[in-house]
Amino acid sequence: MALGNGSSVTEFILMGLTDRPDLQLLLFFLFLVIYIVTVLGNLSLVILIGLNSELHTPMYFFLFNLSFIDLCYSSVFTPKMLMNFISKKNVISYTGCMTQLYFYSFFVISECYVLMSMAYDRYVAICNPLLYNIAMSPKVCSNLLFGSYMMAFSGAMAHTGCMLRLTFCNANTINHYFCDILPVMQLSCTSTYVNELEVFIVAGINIIVPSLTIFLSYGFILSSIFQINSIEGRSKAFSTCSSHIIAVILFFGSGAFMYLKPSSAGTMDEGKISSVFYTNVVPMMNPLIYSLRNKDVQFALRRTLNRRKFCSKIVCSL
Repeated sequence: MALGNGSSVTEFILMGLTDRPDLQLLLFFLFLVIYIVTVLGNLSLVILIGLNSELHTPMYFFLFNLSFIDLCYSSVFTPKMLMNFISKKNVISYTGCMTQLYFYSFFVISECYVLMSMAYDRYVAICNPLLYNIAMSPKVCSNLLFGSYMMAFSGAMAHTGCMLRLTFCNANTINHYFCDILPVMQLSCTSTYVNELEVFIVAGINIIVPSLTIFLSYGFILSSIFQINSIEGRSKAFSTCSSHIIAVILFFGSGAFMYLKPSSAGTMDEGKISSVFYTNVVPMMNPLIYSLRNKDVQFALRRTLNRRKFCSKIVCSL
């Protein structure tokens, strides 16, 4: 049955990470553990920040949204990925593939700009502390977040809209574990020049602008850190910055490797490996990097747990 865009393909087959049967079960349990840790870590942060008023600050406002994005982001493709590890035929419908591509694009671009906003927040807090309340007012934070989601919406619409204009004739096997842009594009039986140009421009903007802003922010932050006389203060600041920068390098580096180079069949296998970092590893690491090492979050967690124990004792006594 023909589709509305003239395509004769009604479903795609996902090749997955590997075609070796002896690795499928091992990978299933590995990514199941990663997904469980990701969901529990990010959901815990969302609930913890929402319940504790002392965490209602600009830093944790962005962290709340980052955790929410990671939670949704990992859920776009990981459940399907896990099913494919244990099923004989890894099939996804054309509509499901385009939907997955849209939401994947939306959340990954959102994460880029929320990470950028978090870096800017830390820059203002360390380099201009006296202006912090003005520079990071609720209105400014809301505008930064609104801008992040608008960039994500426009980027996802551009990617998906350009993909919908392509025609898919006979080839329907995607050399990936989810409907990523470049592997799907390779299956088209019509010219993909416009799509490749769109991907290069949109992905380039959404990688270069946030990453450049982040590294400029941390450049000024490091400059301020070197002026701190206390060795203990320097070590704490360096520890926080190094963790953030590692996560940013993993996320933006793997994304740049995947999208800012000409697509070819030979590089798709390498692309799948790099995709694992920004689709699975980074969402799992973010709760550890940005919060579980944070004393404010640890204190809020202990207080929340103690509050629950107290309420449980009251209920039991009644």
